Amino acid sequence: MADPIQFIFAIAVLIFSVVVHEVSHGVMALRLGDQTAKRLGRLTLNPIPHLDLVGSFILPVLLYALNAPILLGWAKPVPYNPVFFKDQKYGSLKVALVGPLSNLGLAVVFGLIIQGLGGLLTTQMVEFLSYIVLINSLLFIFNIMPVPPLDGSKVLAAFLPPRLAYRMEHVGLEGLFLILIFLYFFSDFIFGSAFGLFRFLTGT
Repeated sequence: MADPIQFIFAIAVLIFSVVVHEVSHGVMALRLGDQTAKRLGRLTLNPIPHLDLVGSFILPVLLYALNAPILLGWAKPVPYNPVFFKDQKYGSLKVALVGPLSNLGLAVVFGLIIQGLGGLLTTQMVEFLSYIVLINSLLFIFNIMPVPPLDGSKVLAAFLPPRLAYRMEHVGLEGLFLILIFLYFFSDFIFGSAFGLFRFLTGT
């Protein structure tokens, strides 16, 4: 991804995608009875309240500088309080799942556009649409990994004993180091799975 124009477009797609991801968490929490995200103004597609210095800027720029095959990043987590959930048993599970599923939904929609209209679009348009599919495929695969504080760890926590679930759901700053270690050892698996999903959705 050496082309600066492609990089800027990819950054815009990444920011939009992680914002949709986080807003989806907040909307699900609201539907379950918790208004924390709504009160804090986090149920908006305006990216400003959601941006994270490391996940939204430093990491994408670093990956670009290292000539990584694709961008990766995140936004500030949308806060919620499960105490207010109407569904105490599976409420947290639903909130955790809806984020990655929002990215999968975006990937599916734009993948279908490429498959259905690809012959009518210019090569550059298909290329830009492909970035949307690929970035959202990557965000889906990345976030379902059971590594704290990713959404996959919250899904796993729903099936663990309360004590272990609490520890997994309350990982602090060390969670960032866990993610970096995980990326170092399993980046081939993450990127390979994302590219496999991309090829399936776009038919390429």
